[in-house]
Amino acid sequence: MHPWGKWGRSFIEYGTAAARAALADAGIGWADVRSVVGAGTIRCGYPGHVAGAAFAQALGWQGTRVTSVYAACASGAQAIDTARAQILSGIAEVVLVVGADSAPKGFFAPAGGDRPDDPDWLRFRLLGATNPAYFALYARRRMALHGDTPDDFARVKVKNAAAGALNPYARYRTAVSAGQVAASPVVADPLRLLDVCATSDGGAALVLSSMEYARRHGAGDPVRIRAVSTVTPVYPRTEPGLPDIATDSAVAAGPPAPGFRESIARAAYEEAALGPEDLSLAEVYDLSTALELQWYEDLGLCPEGEGAGLLRDGATALGGRIPVNASGGLASFGEAVPAQAIAQVCELTWQLRGTAGERQVTGARAGMTANQGLFGHGSAVVAVS
Repeated sequence: MHPWGKWGRSFIEYGTAAARAALADAGIGWADVRSVVGAGTIRCGYPGHVAGAAFAQALGWQGTRVTSVYAACASGAQAIDTARAQILSGIAEVVLVVGADSAPKGFFAPAGGDRPDDPDWLRFRLLGATNPAYFALYARRRMALHGDTPDDFARVKVKNAAAGALNPYARYRTAVSAGQVAASPVVADPLRLLDVCATSDGGAALVLSSMEYARRHGAGDPVRIRAVSTVTPVYPRTEPGLPDIATDSAVAAGPPAPGFRESIARAAYEEAALGPEDLSLAEVYDLSTALELQWYEDLGLCPEGEGAGLLRDGATALGGRIPVNASGGLASFGEAVPAQAIAQVCELTWQLRGTAGERQVTGARAGMTANQGLFGHGSAVVAVS
């Protein structure tokens, strides 16, 4: 990884630094890579749209095939999925996956002009519901349905900041107290500044290969990707051109169960042939503190409505039964969109290798990542040792 922060430099610099570190970690040279998959960043101009080629050029043209993938916050996971497909199909034995971003300050402005067919654009423009407002609606829903409190949300930040203080790649490496969270400015009631993640610069990279290639190069028993889920939501409208909302109450229908985040996790569990009881840890998308609590339930770590209780019991903290965001999460990193799903897998890899230092989860054997993003993008990755 390249450390997260606000460095003000090109995303290519962060990505190539992470790529070189990943190659060194794998014990191979750049010339050994036969495919590069770059996670795209639409805020960084043309080079961001063609991220795979941008990273290949920066590392030095050597004939490798390139692919560029954009899927909002799931870009990194879709890049991993693309690399895995290339390996499983025999196109390449070893693939470099890279994501990096140079993010603007504040709320991400929609890129590409007006998009009236984009439900998130409609949310921004018609409702004025930027992401912090959207997170706040989730928080209010949890308070109304499950009795969660602002103190519960603050506990998430305190937990993740304590883990992030131990992570050399994190942007924010200072522990915080519940009092500091409560004293921070209100952003979108009930969420305060320290409840909401920042935007950041940063980069992350992985070297993926076939098992045969890894063993030929002395990897022994490497960390394995057991599943990648990139499912989309299911809503009543199933064909383009039909109205989004049925006006006749006799035919209107609500979203079917399971919900979007739950379906992301379910597809990953099914592919991996594992369940939540098999996980040693999870890295989830804590865009806000309240959303982390929702992930506990959607990943099946506890029944619906019991996420805050799981947190209060200390189960999701370092040393707990199922640590969540042992890396420090977005609370400690901020969003560097194309890099973050890759960074989550970096953390799983270090944990499953037993090399995570002071934040090591004892006996880690299996982990899951999870995130969601604009335009129905989401992902989950399951890795095992």
